[in-house]
Amino acid sequence: MEDAELESSQEHGSEEDHHPSSSLSQEGGTSEELYDKLEQAMAETDRRRMAEKDIIDAICRAQRECFEKAQAKAEEELEKMSQKVNEVSGHLCIAQERISSLEIKVANSNQMIQELEQNMVSAVEQLEKYKNKQDELQLERDDSLKLAEGITNTLMPMDFSVSEIFEATKNFDQSMKIGEGGYGKVYRGILRHTPVAIKMLDPQSLQGPSEFEHEVGFLIKLRHPNIVNLIGACPEENILVYEYLPGGSLEDRLSCVENTLPLSWQTRICIAAELCVVLIFLQSCKPDSIVHGDLKPGNILLDANYVCKLGDFGMGRVITQNEFSSNDTTLCLRTDPKGTFAYIDPEFAATGELTTKSDVYSFGIILLRLLTGRPAVGLPAEVRNALANKNLADLLDQTAGDWPFVLAEQLAYVAMRCCEMNRRSRPDLASDVWRVLEPMTIFCGDPSFTVSPKEHRQIPPYFVCPIVQDIMEDPHIAADGYTYELEALKGWLDSGHDTSPMTNVQLANNNLLPNRALRSAIQEWLQHC
Repeated sequence: MEDAELESSQEHGSEEDHHPSSSLSQEGGTSEELYDKLEQAMAETDRRRMAEKDIIDAICRAQRECFEKAQAKAEEELEKMSQKVNEVSGHLCIAQERISSLEIKVANSNQMIQELEQNMVSAVEQLEKYKNKQDELQLERDDSLKLAEGITNTLMPMDFSVSEIFEATKNFDQSMKIGEGGYGKVYRGILRHTPVAIKMLDPQSLQGPSEFEHEVGFLIKLRHPNIVNLIGACPEENILVYEYLPGGSLEDRLSCVENTLPLSWQTRICIAAELCVVLIFLQSCKPDSIVHGDLKPGNILLDANYVCKLGDFGMGRVITQNEFSSNDTTLCLRTDPKGTFAYIDPEFAATGELTTKSDVYSFGIILLRLLTGRPAVGLPAEVRNALANKNLADLLDQTAGDWPFVLAEQLAYVAMRCCEMNRRSRPDLASDVWRVLEPMTIFCGDPSFTVSPKEHRQIPPYFVCPIVQDIMEDPHIAADGYTYELEALKGWLDSGHDTSPMTNVQLANNNLLPNRALRSAIQEWLQHC
């Protein structure tokens, strides 16, 4: 528009140039007017240009802002997407790790399955072997039960009738009585042509029916050359029938009852050694130890050769593995203290805890009595003072002969250790006491412990077979309760006999039980011949 006006002005100028004759005033007025219009046109053009510029700037700003917002939003979205990508990548890594772990576990599981399958096959084979073995063992068990039934009948003591007991003791005639105590009375007698000792328990004594059954239960299981042999019983009257031991009790021999000869010091040492051996045997029983519980000279019997036999197990106890004292590692059993006051373990009397060391204390008192021949009450204190004052010789029992002082002193010290008030201080019989007693028996020349010419040794009667009258090599117990040489007894039975070689009573069965304890004792005895 401005260009058009300019062209128009130029055209007018050209016309004016062609008409030089126009008046100056008209020419001057027109130029100013045109100039003004030109200025206005130019101003308008500037305004429009500025307006257009402002519009363009505004549009640009708006577009820029819109772009910036879009860019910011895009960047934000991109950031979020990047975070999600990172998060997904992390999850993916974890998933891959888990997959790897699971793959390893699957591989291990497969391997384990293979091993289990192999083990299962092996187990099935082993089970088959076990089944076959079980069948074999079942057959052996059935055979063993049959044999055990016969053995049980063999081991169980004979039952004697009341009439037999009355006849054997002549109606309990006083002339037949050989002993009496808190347990009751003991009579000698002849039962079925066999010398026996018959103990009649007093119903009012500490040993009631339960003690009767208790002692029977012990003695039918215990087999040892120094334990009295239970032959039978009369349950109706609480009567026990033992082998007859003509030497009487150690108490009677120490007291020289009925003017019997006193025991020599050699015999006393041998009795101490034999008593030690049988106590070691009881304490070594497996799986549980046995405690006599009433060890005293009155319960130690002597045969014709003064071999000691321990009897009266009415207070004996089995010390099992699960019966421990709360404050001691020694196996013990809590029970009511019973026994003879002078011989009872002080700790047992105070706590009621019976242990193998309780018998050790009683054994110590018996050793002191063998040494001195004095009463048991207060004896440990007397010997302790004598040892301290160096006058032990004044306490020794002179009726035993001339004690070798060294042996007597050794025996006294061992006895005092056994009599310690604290049971933890008492010695072990097998490792401590026997180590002292064994050399003494050799010194004494005891045939049970020493090497000597066979012709100078007296054979223990229970080593001899009643049939062939010779030392047994393979002793077996028959149904009559007696022990015989196996071949001799087989010969007796094979010859048509069905009765006992000893009692002539018909045997309940022909089962034979090896007497391993006696065989071991015979072999040990023969080794020293």
